[in-house]
Amino acid sequence: MNTMTILPRIETPHLILREIEIADAHEFAAYMTQTRYQRFISHRLNNDAEVSAFVRRHVTVQGEERRRIYHLAAEEKITGEVVGDGFLIAHSDDVEIGWGVHPALWRLGFGTEIGEALLAIGFETLRSTSCWCKVLEKNIPSKHLARRIGFKTWHSKPDYPMQNGKIEAVQYFKMNAADYFDRTYN
Repeated sequence: MNTMTILPRIETPHLILREIEIADAHEFAAYMTQTRYQRFISHRLNNDAEVSAFVRRHVTVQGEERRRIYHLAAEEKITGEVVGDGFLIAHSDDVEIGWGVHPALWRLGFGTEIGEALLAIGFETLRSTSCWCKVLEKNIPSKHLARRIGFKTWHSKPDYPMQNGKIEAVQYFKMNAADYFDRTYN
């Protein structure tokens, strides 16, 4: 699989996905620390300082030649505000993706746009043979989103380790490159 140091900006109908910047920390904290947002993610950032440290860590590695983790901000085109985020983790031949959207903006299609853009980056830019995601079993909207963008159920794990020693059930979804590239012809 091809690895890159900096990802190109991706435009969707309503968003621009771009590498995160230090200045994004404040807008990320506005939603990443909310209880509504945190109930559906495995690694929780509890306050502004933790979000700032998270952003700094990811910005610091952006120029590294063999980087395998990419974190993107989803900026609304009209307002220029960060309304969500996405990540890609490049493994040997596959890429894990994940997305998040400010809870005040759920059900507006931003998650779908982020997910579609992440698939495009995974398959077209990073040249992955497959992409996959994991979704907490109780996160019904993200399971629907995964299926809507073309993922198929792969397997489940009833005892996924979470932060602070908690255990949650997760469902894994997967798509291979052939299915991704065939989607436009179906």
